[in-house]
Amino acid sequence: METGTRSARDGVLVVGAGEAGVRVATALRELDYQGRIVVAGDEPHQPYSRPPLSKAFLGGRADEDDLALRTPDYFRAAGIDVRTGRAVTHVELDDASGGEATCADGEVIPFGKLVLATGARARPLPFEGASLEGVCTLRSLRDAATVRDRLAEAERVVIIGAGFIGLEAAAVSSARGLATTVVEREERLLSRVCAEPLSRFLRDRHGEWGVRFELGADVRGLVGDGHRVREVVLADGRVLPADLVLAGVGAVPETTLAEKLGLTVQRGIVVDAECRTSREGVWAVGDCTVAPHPHLPGEVIGAESVQNANDQAKAAAAAIAGVAAPQAPVPWFWSDQRDLKLQIAGISNGHDEYVVRGPDPAELTVLYYRAGVLIAAESVNRPKDFMAVKRALAAGRTIPPAAAADLDVPLKESVADRE
Repeated sequence: METGTRSARDGVLVVGAGEAGVRVATALRELDYQGRIVVAGDEPHQPYSRPPLSKAFLGGRADEDDLALRTPDYFRAAGIDVRTGRAVTHVELDDASGGEATCADGEVIPFGKLVLATGARARPLPFEGASLEGVCTLRSLRDAATVRDRLAEAERVVIIGAGFIGLEAAAVSSARGLATTVVEREERLLSRVCAEPLSRFLRDRHGEWGVRFELGADVRGLVGDGHRVREVVLADGRVLPADLVLAGVGAVPETTLAEKLGLTVQRGIVVDAECRTSREGVWAVGDCTVAPHPHLPGEVIGAESVQNANDQAKAAAAAIAGVAAPQAPVPWFWSDQRDLKLQIAGISNGHDEYVVRGPDPAELTVLYYRAGVLIAAESVNRPKDFMAVKRALAAGRTIPPAAAADLDVPLKESVADRE
């Protein structure tokens, strides 16, 4: 066991061994940081990538080995001490010399600088029957393995929540030929993140695959036969048979340690562009954070994506290593749903206008504007549109709305300077 001596507090402790936490460690080494690096993760597995869990892994096209972020040999060669099965439960900080972290098993890890990469946890279902067997979440490798096994035995699947996780799981379920129903309390899919044309497009395509949607519907509770779920009861009294229920109602940033440390928390841990928290010597990265909103001054926003995790990790590593921060990248995200590749560039939240580039039964692009300036786009099976928008945003340029709607002109030829 490490001792908590002052001389041992000369390195970086990263709490969380997901994409963001591991990337902080690897980025530090790429910047020639010579100090000690410890990555403490609460799961027993070696660090793994989460996005494939609801896509390739759930669909049986990838296994646990395919998910590895880095090999144990890489970590050893890089001098990164990865400790799995280490849930950090308490942190003592001394602003002058770092601090000590205590794990659930009693191990004490001293550090000079602290990075919280604690991620997010699946939001629990808030009604009776949520603890029945056959009711699952999809956040961790263990969750995904359980859902994959139960999909092999299920006949009737009900997914609660029509966000990205819910739709990706529905795509896998329907591809297996299972009776699949998605229940969503809002009136359309992805209502918090996209405009109505994309919602309608995705609903139509999933409908062609046999997915049934119950929109504008609340769940009253789950009913079991013995210990296993058998029915989903809606608020209007209708009953949906189910032998597998997947909760896809969002995630909650894991801020327990941050709150104990007195950090500023507004749903997530508030960070600046370099991922500094409200306390000196403490950074936070990934799904546990919120950062300044790009379009709405004074507001913060969380971006739950691998790219955001990687970008924040590189910014934090640069600050810790004392080098110039990398240029702020364009946020982007993707979702695979059977033969659909959805790619998103920018942040559409805060838009006041959108332009649909289409229509086409197999493809779609929606471009978002604020005060006439391009701020984001969503493309389905149109990678050239996605890349044109991403490059325009990176260069601080725009695509005039009138030009964006013209399918006869490639988007890359319509990029223009902002007025």
